[in-house]
Order: sequence, then structure tokens, then C-alpha cells
Amino acid sequence: MEILYWHWWVLAFGFLILEMLTPGFFFMWLAVAGAVSGLVGLLLPGLSVNSQIALFALFAIVTVSAWRIYGKKFPTETDQPLLNKRGAQYIGRIFLVNEPIINGEGKIKVDDSLWKVTGEDCPVNTKIKVTGIRGTVLEVEKIS
Repeated sequence: MEILYWHWWVLAFGFLILEMLTPGFFFMWLAVAGAVSGLVGLLLPGLSVNSQIALFALFAIVTVSAWRIYGKKFPTETDQPLLNKRGAQYIGRIFLVNEPIINGEGKIKVDDSLWKVTGEDCPVNTKIKVTGIRGTVLEVEKIS
């Protein structure tokens, strides 16, 4: 079996098609690794199949790792940083206690759902302010 340089370019093109059909940037970096492998295959036509596959694997690891490092170093800024952090969106808001806070635990109604809260004991309909979140439990303080 022989792998020619253009086989890697076809593979790279296939990864680009996958990239267009799926979210994220993962397949794009595999496409880059395939294209570079094809270029190496063009420049070194006598390279063995095992060497070509090893080079593709190496290029894939390098490109994906480089993208991950770059993404962590320069995160994408957004105008809605709390979009997928529902509980964090409630910090600073004021609500009424729906179920009394007894022994530090109770519930409040936020929009159409009940949230478990921790804070100072207080009866139903007491105004409280969300000060933080721990997992799915809102931390609250009573408002005088």
C-alpha cells in the first residue's frame, strides 16, 4: 500500500467539509495537519506509509494543542459573558422568599423555577438579595 501526497490533501479536504458541518474548530486543525502531511509527502516522496501516518499524528497533536493553548491565552470576548451561567446571572438581584429559609436553607422563585438558597433564616415573602452561587444553590442575604 502506498500513500501519495494528494491522499493527504483529500483527507484534509474531507476534514474541512466536516468542519463546516459541525460546530467548533477541531476538524480544521486536523485538516491543517493533513495538508502539511501532504506537503511533506510531496517534498519527500520516498517516505514510508508508517512515517507519513506518524507525521500526520504528530502534526495533528501539535495543531490541536497549539489552538487550545492559544484559546486559553486569548479567550474570545463576548458581550454576554454570563450567557450559559444561569445562576451567576441572578447575583445582585432581589427576590422574595417562596419557601421559608429554615436552618439556613429555603427556596425562592426565579421567573418560572424554584431555586434552593442558603442564608439567614427568614419567613416567606421576605426580600432577599442573591450574593453568590455555589453549584446550583444561590447564596442570599436578607434585605432590611
